[in-house]
Amino acid sequence: MSRGSILFRQGRILDAAQSIDAEGDLLVVDGRVAKIAPGRRIDAPEGARVVDCGGMFVAPGLIDPHVHLREPGGEAKETVKTGTASAVAGGFTTVCCMPNTNPAIDTVTTVRYVLQAAREAASARVFVVAAATVGRKGEQLAPMHAMRDAGAVAFSDDGECIMNPAMMRRVLEVCASLGKTFMQHCQDHVLSEGGVMNEGAVATRLGLLPWPREAEEIIVERDVRLNRGIGAHYHAQHLSSGGSAAILRRARAEGIRCSGEASPHHLLLTDEACEGYDTQAKMNPPLRTRRDIAELKAAIADGTIDVLATDHAPHTAAEKARDFASAPFGIIGLDCALPLYAKALVDDGVIGWPRMIELMTRTPAKLCGLDAHGLGSLAEGSPADVTVIDPNLEWTIQASQFASKSRNCPFDGWSVRGRAVMTVIAGRVHLDRHAELCAQR
Repeated sequence: MSRGSILFRQGRILDAAQSIDAEGDLLVVDGRVAKIAPGRRIDAPEGARVVDCGGMFVAPGLIDPHVHLREPGGEAKETVKTGTASAVAGGFTTVCCMPNTNPAIDTVTTVRYVLQAAREAASARVFVVAAATVGRKGEQLAPMHAMRDAGAVAFSDDGECIMNPAMMRRVLEVCASLGKTFMQHCQDHVLSEGGVMNEGAVATRLGLLPWPREAEEIIVERDVRLNRGIGAHYHAQHLSSGGSAAILRRARAEGIRCSGEASPHHLLLTDEACEGYDTQAKMNPPLRTRRDIAELKAAIADGTIDVLATDHAPHTAAEKARDFASAPFGIIGLDCALPLYAKALVDDGVIGWPRMIELMTRTPAKLCGLDAHGLGSLAEGSPADVTVIDPNLEWTIQASQFASKSRNCPFDGWSVRGRAVMTVIAGRVHLDRHAELCAQR
């Protein structure tokens, strides 16, 4: 890991926050963006490293607003150190971690613990999404004001849905007063009770209990109605149903403040991936159908879904080796999300690279208020968090080579195109595949 002056030469600079999409130079000095010159060249300062970015994208550091770092309590699956290393390997300079740890991140003490672990890891930036209710049980408000003051950037009971509508209303009111986003895990626990995969022909054939799409849609519908007169920023996490996207679309048209996110697995895989009782395809929410994929992609294309997030969820090999019904939900995604999004969205003609990068930088920064820290942009004077991407680099996903502590990835062995070749955080080079690629040429 090194730090010094870096001149990114003649890359295609993609910065939606500044409406920049042009070839040019970017100069980093002392951990900050010193100069951005779209369409122009910058003279290299003495001693600066010059990085030839021809044919590559120079983007703000990628931001993932939905990851599980498992610490405290789940260190056998992941730690802040290994999770942030995974982020860096995938081109992410910032992650926001969810509160479903053990104990839950529902106190000032646990917020501070995670932030201290992130400082000690000295890798990708970590921001905390704290629990809205004590123990994520949906019964009693957590100390949201105090956790906000301790550094929490948003709130969620992720892994659990706030089922009580009165409590949900109160959480939205508090979030509105704090100016913080609430991220909902949209799952009616009664409708989905016992369910382990999408309700449909595949579940019937495998003899597995179903999880209907209505379990997601009903919560989204309820929450946007509750938020109509409150005006909090309500965010629906990891959408799996096209019907949920339609609800968000109508709500946004009515002026209700809401947003949604999509994850790579819900854009590339269907419930057919569960054939053979493959636990690597066991997700929460579950993989659904080709029609849902098409509708989610349409919602990304029209801006209804405006955030891309991995829902990086590490589990041990022993846990995923259980039978399908008892194995845990979730997969890892930080190491390989970028090319998977490109495969689902760019290669399929849904959106182009500039918009995709925006959904991985500017919009998640705004979602969690990270733009106030200068993140999600390459504006002069902002922290020098930079991701250099080779959109044409072909490679094979090998979960055994991931920086993550876990290996639960259904995309293992896939041939993909596009990869982060440099990850720079506050002017420090944490990942440098660029030098390796140049040496091979």
